[in-house]
Amino acid sequence: MKLRRATGEVRRLGLLADGDLLGEMAVLDDSPRTATARALTDCTLMPIDRKQFAERLDSADPVVRALLLSQISRYRSALAQLSGQGEHHASPQAAAQQSPDALLALDKIRLESHLREALESKLLEVRLQPILDIHAKRVAGFEALTRWTHPERGPVSPADFIALAEETSLIVPVGDYVLHEVCGALRGIATPPGSPQPFIALNVSGRQLDDPGLLDRFLTVLRAHEVSPAQLKVEITESLVLDYAQVSRIIERCHGAGMKVALDDFGTGYSNLGHLHKLQFDTLKMDQGFIRQMHDPRCLAIVRAVVGMADSLGCDIVAEGVETDEQLATLDSLGCKYAQGYLIGKPLPIAEAVALLR
Repeated sequence: MKLRRATGEVRRLGLLADGDLLGEMAVLDDSPRTATARALTDCTLMPIDRKQFAERLDSADPVVRALLLSQISRYRSALAQLSGQGEHHASPQAAAQQSPDALLALDKIRLESHLREALESKLLEVRLQPILDIHAKRVAGFEALTRWTHPERGPVSPADFIALAEETSLIVPVGDYVLHEVCGALRGIATPPGSPQPFIALNVSGRQLDDPGLLDRFLTVLRAHEVSPAQLKVEITESLVLDYAQVSRIIERCHGAGMKVALDDFGTGYSNLGHLHKLQFDTLKMDQGFIRQMHDPRCLAIVRAVVGMADSLGCDIVAEGVETDEQLATLDSLGCKYAQGYLIGKPLPIAEAVALLR
């Protein structure tokens, strides 16, 4: 049945206003129509093709789609029993709830529930990957990375559970949890008088950036652990900096509090020089894809140009994905400040990472 824009008696009864949509669920699940609407007076019809809904339903979040189709299936079953038609025969759409796509959606719901339990039970592990000061040949700091070992599934890919947390409000408490762990680690690091203080870089997501209380909580936790704000570096992924006004305010507040800000994954996806022109980042983290291809003269020329540009802007460069001595030597010759990657060290438990500084 086509959806209709109704006027006349239906509107007079207060059921619909002019311009409202009228239809039934057969449009959504491709089942036989179970109801008919008849206008008592003249009305204007605006047909909406079923395909328009099917395309949107197919592209919807799999969890939302699975829940919607499940509710429709329950409705069809209840309707069939009330009408005395016996057992409801599932429509193709309802039967598809047992498809791999639907099962994946249900699995996603379970994983989110387990992630919430892991967070409450403090089962998430924060690891620190060392960042080398290339010229000084010493570990200058770390990047904080979160790991989760599921009791049944084993290690869960960070790409999976972090993305899941970002889709929900969970990313905010996960971020706060990591912040406390990071500040605890920084408090446990003792540096000789006059030596540079090590830093830990902490990535923040888009949802966290939307939280107006984010930086206030950062400062509160830092004070509680008696850690200098200069030892915490905020990392913002390049894909999030298109909202220049928001990110500019965050950078300004971080600088006002004594924290530095890094642009993560520079050189991928959304790269443009407007990021550097409009936003005063302290550090650029060059994507590992460039480092791995420095054997190519054209790629090497790009790395050289980025290092030179960053130096002119007063920014440090962190080269990610460094895996060979040759890559490290090349970066040193180009004047790159920092290196990060498996050659320098893999992500380590906090105690092992802190031991590197002793």
